[in-house]
Amino acid sequence: MDKRGFLKVIAALAGAATLATSVRAQPLEEVTYLLPAPAFLPAFGPWMLAQARGYYAHEGLKVSFVTAKGGVDVAKQVGAGNAPIGGAIGDTPIIARANGVPIKAVAVLGGRSLTQLAVHEDLGITGPKDLKGRVVSVWAYQDTTFYAFQGMLASAGLTKNDVDAQASGPAGVWQLFAARKADAMVAVPEWVASAKEAGAKMKLFSSDDYFKSMAQAILASDEMIQKRPELIRKLVRATLKGMQDIMKDPKGAARDYVAAMPQHKGREAYIEEVFGMYNTYVYPGQRQLGAMDPERLAAVQRFYVKEGVVTRESPLADLYTNQFVQ
Repeated sequence: MDKRGFLKVIAALAGAATLATSVRAQPLEEVTYLLPAPAFLPAFGPWMLAQARGYYAHEGLKVSFVTAKGGVDVAKQVGAGNAPIGGAIGDTPIIARANGVPIKAVAVLGGRSLTQLAVHEDLGITGPKDLKGRVVSVWAYQDTTFYAFQGMLASAGLTKNDVDAQASGPAGVWQLFAARKADAMVAVPEWVASAKEAGAKMKLFSSDDYFKSMAQAILASDEMIQKRPELIRKLVRATLKGMQDIMKDPKGAARDYVAAMPQHKGREAYIEEVFGMYNTYVYPGQRQLGAMDPERLAAVQRFYVKEGVVTRESPLADLYTNQFVQ
């Protein structure tokens, strides 16, 4: 190569470096992401891992997580345009739409139910049919996990009036159970892990085997889906990548998650167990990662109408879209 050719190569490389620096220097778009409960809860592992591993930043986004007052409140705030996106349960659009809130699920984090039924292993309980007259700890009476529990009871011909359900809050729900002040608890995976850590010996029954409720979901408003589809796509893509990391390597995911979440310092083994439970009970079962199963959604909606949780059915097309996971 002559001197002139060499200088051209150097100039091209310098130009590429300048362009790369310019791309890196582009300011990140700031986005508020509403969560139904505090971000440090392990249920939000996919989101926090996506943040810690730079997946949102790679999409050109700077995400700030803000805690709302449950999934229905997230839906209301997102529907009102107070935030572009939020997290709830796949069931939440059923409730929101029936009350005039224009939101859809744009991704579902798992093909199975978030809700688990835990019972003390020495009580001889073999499923929901054996819960009549039993004390059951639950998070709240207006929570989707409680609605899923009602579906489990209905599969055995029982109603919520056949059990003594005690609303105990997100910490009390497992503490009451671990202290043997409840025969059973309606739980998400981290509450099960917490009760085990406290010494409880239990059997687990997944809602999925009795009533096919939903996993966690990402919600967006009709307006945002129409006006900012690429923003929604970026947020969904980064979050699902966090979920996929947990599915592939829960140990490594737990390590990086704990490093990013000081509330869990020194509890890598606990977080790894929680992630393992999500991998077993919640995340599997999707042909396309993040996709809503419309038949499952339809069945849940029919039950909600039957039980009076909502007064009317909404068209399924108003409740979800899979356009952002394909």
